[in-house]
Amino acid sequence: MPDWLDAVRQDDLPSLHTLAAGIGRDRDAVIAGLTQPWSSGAVEGHVNRIKMLKRQMDGRAGFSLPRKRLLLAS
Repeated sequence: MPDWLDAVRQDDLPSLHTLAAGIGRDRDAVIAGLTQPWSSGAVEGHVNRIKMLKRQMDGRAGFSLPRKRLLLAS
């Protein structure tokens, strides 16, 4: 990873510079996330589902969200 970060910093791609800077700031967290056997994916999925239901109940989702869910379910 350090070699890749150095290569990105030397390239002329500003959007990747931002990514490399963020990875560099949180290097320990990134390494832990890539190497540890556990994941928070299931929790994130539940949070996403709860937020979607809340938007639907508040009426802020508009027509596009129910339409997309209906099309994906069929």
